[in-house]
Amino acid sequence: MIGMGDIYKVMEAMVPLYFALALGYGSIQWWQIFTPAECDTINRLVSYFAFPFFAFRFTLNTDPYSWNYRAIAGDVIAKVLIIGSLAAWTKYSSKGSYSWAITSFSLTTLTNALVMGVPLLDAMYGNWAGDLVVQLAVFQAVTWLTLLLFVLEFKKALEEMIEEMVEDTSADMSDQVAQVQLTRQVTNGHQVTQVELTRQVTNGRQENVNQGEEVRNNRDNARDNTQVVATNDLESGNSVAVAQNRRFSILSLMKVVGWKLALNPNSYASLIGMTWALVASRYDFKLPGILDGCVYIMARTGTGMAMFSMGIFMATQEKALACGTNLTLFGMALRFIAGPLAMAIGCFVVGLGGDVLRVAIIQAAVPQSITSFVYAQEYGLHAQVISTA
Repeated sequence: MIGMGDIYKVMEAMVPLYFALALGYGSIQWWQIFTPAECDTINRLVSYFAFPFFAFRFTLNTDPYSWNYRAIAGDVIAKVLIIGSLAAWTKYSSKGSYSWAITSFSLTTLTNALVMGVPLLDAMYGNWAGDLVVQLAVFQAVTWLTLLLFVLEFKKALEEMIEEMVEDTSADMSDQVAQVQLTRQVTNGHQVTQVELTRQVTNGRQENVNQGEEVRNNRDNARDNTQVVATNDLESGNSVAVAQNRRFSILSLMKVVGWKLALNPNSYASLIGMTWALVASRYDFKLPGILDGCVYIMARTGTGMAMFSMGIFMATQEKALACGTNLTLFGMALRFIAGPLAMAIGCFVVGLGGDVLRVAIIQAAVPQSITSFVYAQEYGLHAQVISTA
């Protein structure tokens, strides 16, 4: 049974988070301290400095040799089940969307277990439950957040490559409306990418009117043949500009993604921390005090600055529920129903039961990972939805 002291411990962990969020909200809504450009800068500060140190510090202090690997196996099964379901939806459903698959994965699987789950479950079940939550949180940082960062960089690199093709095609167009349809096909004839982009060009300046995107992935290691078809409607008549044989390979795209990941410390901070944890736990030594202090002072800013950034983002939205009621309910259903259900299935598969099963399910139902919001805002992918979960 949870006593008043345990409730206070949970509040002690949660209230500071929302205090930072309130400060961020007030800095825009009430005091007008920051401009929108400065808000983006704050989010990048969190993404490229605070979070990498935060991830590095809490992974290097863990002991991988004492982990409950059955619980982690259940977590892996749950995540694979969700990924498979989203992949099938993206491939076979007419409403399937690569972008929404990424967002749905974040909403369903990535939790703020380290900050909220540890004090809650520690109060409910004892220290062993808090330790288990830390293990799952570290594994999330090393594996699933790294995977999320990879697919976001892949998506961004693909969009930039497509945008470059569009700009090349429409470079000589002025005072006209151009509709560009791009189809990327693999050599075996299967369609893997379909993008439609309607663009208005007025006096040499281009303005995006509407962009629909649908990405299909069903073959790896295939060379792609991209065709760009630009149909121009002019007042004097119709003309068709066709740019064909634009070839790029998956290898070249992966090189771009790899380079961007190499420049992003989030992609390897937790991996370096885990490597250190394996060695340090095996040979029983610690990080030198000077280095630990340098990491600590930056890591302490991570969670608070992330919540501050979320408050700023919420203040810049026109409505309290920036994405609307329907998407908010959709996000909450994924976060608090689909995620715990998948975790329960994964734990049943590996034979977990009793309190360990309960702890695994409860930690899968805590609020959304702050990191996933920071990434969503940084990469411009449904941050309004992520912020409500």
